[in-house]
Amino acid sequence: MSATVFKKGRIYHFRFQVAGTRVQRSTGMANKVAAEQLAKREHDAAVIRANGGEPVPTLDELAGAWVVVHRPVVSAAHIRSVETFRRLHMYTLGNTPIGDITTEAVELARIEHLKTHKPASANHWLRILKLLTMWAVKRGTLAKSPWRVQMLKVQKRPRSFLPIDVARTWFAAVDEVTKRSPGVGTAVRLMFGLGLREGESASARWEWIDWERSTYTPGITKGREAEPVPLPDWLRAHLQPGRQVEGLIVTKPNGQAFAPGFARQAMRRANTACSVKGITPHRLRGTFATLLSEAGVPIQTIQQVMRHKNHVTTMGYLEKNLGRAAHAQNVIAEKAGFGGAKVARETAESL
Repeated sequence: MSATVFKKGRIYHFRFQVAGTRVQRSTGMANKVAAEQLAKREHDAAVIRANGGEPVPTLDELAGAWVVVHRPVVSAAHIRSVETFRRLHMYTLGNTPIGDITTEAVELARIEHLKTHKPASANHWLRILKLLTMWAVKRGTLAKSPWRVQMLKVQKRPRSFLPIDVARTWFAAVDEVTKRSPGVGTAVRLMFGLGLREGESASARWEWIDWERSTYTPGITKGREAEPVPLPDWLRAHLQPGRQVEGLIVTKPNGQAFAPGFARQAMRRANTACSVKGITPHRLRGTFATLLSEAGVPIQTIQQVMRHKNHVTTMGYLEKNLGRAAHAQNVIAEKAGFGGAKVARETAESL
C-alpha cells in the first residue's frame, strides 16, 4: 500500500499503513506534486525502518546531521560554510533524498547559483555538496556518489600583497582606527609576523610564547598542528609591555575574545588610507609566506611554519618574485648583446 494524498482546506495531507502501523499527517504544502513527493518519501522511509534499516536522509537532513557531528571538531568557519549552504543555497536539492540527487539536478542547481554568484563561489558550493555526499558514502548511507560534476574553470586574478615600503604606514593606519580596541592592531601584527590565520590570532595565548627561545607555538590551529614559529624581534618588542603568564593575547576592551571577522573593517580602512587594495587576513598570511621565500627560506620550512599538509598548498601562497625575474632578464640581455641595464642607463642619461 502506498501513501494516499488528500486535501484539507488549502493544505494536502497524507496517510499510509506499514507493518500494521497507520500514519497520517499534514504535508504543510499547498502544491499537490510537492505533497505527493513528500508523502512518497515518508512512506519509503517507514518501509525501510520497518525492515530494520534507517531511511535515506534528504540533503537538508544530511547537512543538519553533519553540522551536529562536526561542530565540536572542525573550525567555526567550516561550520558556517555548511550552515550557509544549507540555509540559502540548496535550491531544489534540499528536500531530495541524497541517493536520488542526479548529475542533471546538480548542474541545474549550479546554474541557479550562478545567477547571483561568481564561478569561484559555484566551485565552493560544489565542494560543500561533495563533502556532504562523500560523508554519506563514508557512513554507509550511500554505496557511491550518485552524481559527478566537474569544477568550473576560473580565471585567476592577481592577488594582493602588502608592500614592505608601506607596511609601517599601513600598521599605523590600523592603529589609528582601532584606538578604542588596540587588541586589533596586535592581532594584525600576529598575522603578519607569524603567518597566523585570523582565528588563530584571536585565540593566541601568552603561555604559547617561549620567551627564552623566541618562538610561538599556536595551540589551536585549523589542522590541529602544534608547530613552533620564530618570534621576530620587532613583534617580541611589541608584545613585551603587555606580557602575562597566561590568557588571551588579544581581547576586546572588556576582556572578551574577538568574534570572527573582527579585523576586516580596520584593514579595509587602512587599505584606503594607504592606497592599497585587497589586504585581508588571508593576504597577510600570503605576504608572510612570500617574504620568507624572497629571503631564501626553503619551501619545506615555509610549509612547516605555515602548517600545511602539502607543499603544493604552500606554493599557492607564494607570489612570484618579479625582482629576481627582472634581474635575470637583464643578465640575459647583456649576454645577448642588447646591453640590458647598461644600455638603459646610458639611454636615460642621454635624454
